[in-house]
Amino acid sequence: MKRLLVVPILLALVVPLVGAPADPKSDPKPVANFTLTDPAGKTWALADQKAKAVVFAFLSCECPMSNGYIPALADVATKFADKGVVVVGIHADPDESAERVAKHTKEYKIPFTVLRDPTHAATALLGAKTTPEVVILDEKLVVRYRGRIDDGYSARMKPKATVSRQDLVTALDEILAGKPVSVPETKAFGCPIPDPVKEAAADAPVTFYKDVLPVMQNHCQSCHRPDQVGPFSLVNYKQVAKWADTSLEEMHAKRMPPWKPAPNPLLTGTRAIPDEAVKVVEKWIVGGKLEGDPKDAPAAPKFTDGWTLGEPDLILEAPSETTIAASGKDHFRVVVFPTNLSEDKFIVAMEVKPGNPRVVHHTLQLVDTSGKARALQAKAKPKADDADHGPGYPVSMGWGFLPDRSGMVGGWAPGSLPKKLPDGIGQKLPKGADLCVQFHYHRTGKEEKDRTKIGLYFAKAPVTQPFRTIPATGVFLSIPAGEKQFKVDSSWKLAEDVTLYRMSPHMHLLGKDIELTATVPSGKEQTLVRIPAWDYNWQEQYELKEPMKLPKGTVLRVRATYDNSAGNPHNPSSPPQAVRFGEQTTSEMCFVFLGVSTESKVTRLITPNGPLFGK
Repeated sequence: MKRLLVVPILLALVVPLVGAPADPKSDPKPVANFTLTDPAGKTWALADQKAKAVVFAFLSCECPMSNGYIPALADVATKFADKGVVVVGIHADPDESAERVAKHTKEYKIPFTVLRDPTHAATALLGAKTTPEVVILDEKLVVRYRGRIDDGYSARMKPKATVSRQDLVTALDEILAGKPVSVPETKAFGCPIPDPVKEAAADAPVTFYKDVLPVMQNHCQSCHRPDQVGPFSLVNYKQVAKWADTSLEEMHAKRMPPWKPAPNPLLTGTRAIPDEAVKVVEKWIVGGKLEGDPKDAPAAPKFTDGWTLGEPDLILEAPSETTIAASGKDHFRVVVFPTNLSEDKFIVAMEVKPGNPRVVHHTLQLVDTSGKARALQAKAKPKADDADHGPGYPVSMGWGFLPDRSGMVGGWAPGSLPKKLPDGIGQKLPKGADLCVQFHYHRTGKEEKDRTKIGLYFAKAPVTQPFRTIPATGVFLSIPAGEKQFKVDSSWKLAEDVTLYRMSPHMHLLGKDIELTATVPSGKEQTLVRIPAWDYNWQEQYELKEPMKLPKGTVLRVRATYDNSAGNPHNPSSPPQAVRFGEQTTSEMCFVFLGVSTESKVTRLITPNGPLFGK
């Protein structure tokens, strides 16, 4: 059975299960009868079921983890149908209308019965708190299992590299064999099931329109609005009230809005909610989520629907749509965008406009003059049964060839905004070059299509200092199997004066943390960027507030830590294997790419500074 890996940039909450696990020795009582209706109004009663087992799966139209598990649930429903097992989906969100649930059921091609429970008549009896959470009743309608579908996640929105236990399938097999369920209760990860509407406290001073809506506008709505990357909107009162507890949990944990670097005054574009704003949301929830007077609402923000920096000088569009299947592991694909330029140009800014923000997790851009990517694209021959297909060619994590790192032109992640380089600075785009874009696609539980556009802005004045990308590499040969704290420590010295504008750290699945420091010849050291909790599923390019001059002789030091133990849920190998430096999914890398300008024409701007393998 396949499971779904879902991107990286969305809100969800880990909710522990409640209620005691079923104990066959205690002769537990059956669940009391309840009656629900499907979206068409047809009645469904628990007492009418004559199945050997009934699986209740709690679903949500918005929760990305719930939607991601729909293919797995459909697979269970199909495989166990002839064994006397009935799978039933329950939507317990009071705000999900019958029309919306019907549309969701059709859109995701759900093959089993779907019911609504807006008053929690069944939800309370079954003890469900989370989507997606499953509860299994045996033929006597006794709860035999409650919890997750499988162990594919180590925490909310944290997919593991491998699934080692199919909890739902295992429990069904044991029930059908007449055996006790070996693990009758597990912790489900996902989104909280909203409570039925409650009366608000009359004396609560904080209201939605006056106090909370400005917080959402300033810190959340750039992603959480219709047709954007956020899986649900936080625009109106009902939406924010429903997701308030989840939002507050994410704010307290500083997971939302997503910003991975440690606090650093050098960086611009920081996404963080001030503590004062978090307290406003907290007081609003405690006070009963008062709506207040709509007249107190601030003006709606104006988001740019077109190109952020105006019409680009060159717009590149994927030659055709890419189709991303409903389920499976995340998909990496390189698409070649020919520029067809008859003369050299200099890029001063670039904007990526995903055709489908729901599935484009992030991109990496590369200028290719070798023709290697174009040749790989020409050789790619999709099979008739390939679920993922479209222009370009699939890759594991790299490019399918060893690219010239000086051709890197940054990346895109949700929330990223393009920024023009100063006058006189630009990255050379040779005539006839290709722009190669590596896409990281994630799944949504249904088939999706994407056709992305790239906007290029060219220098209008002479470029006196070419913009270049140089790699500060953390060097190692192999990470031993079982090593939980493998350290990488490498230093490089600048061979010429440079001006630094941006940085892009890069590791794979075993990475734990990474840091780049700079020590100028006078001896002063400072941290340029530090990612204390590396997340391969959320990689960005980090811009400096002001360009930084780094003189010749400056030492750039890259330090990183890797976890190649069995305790790392992201480890792609079970049991752990020795991992070498390389491009593949099961290999590792350690880079911080620096975007710099320099008056020098030397090819190599950095040289080793002593031993590169640490101390």
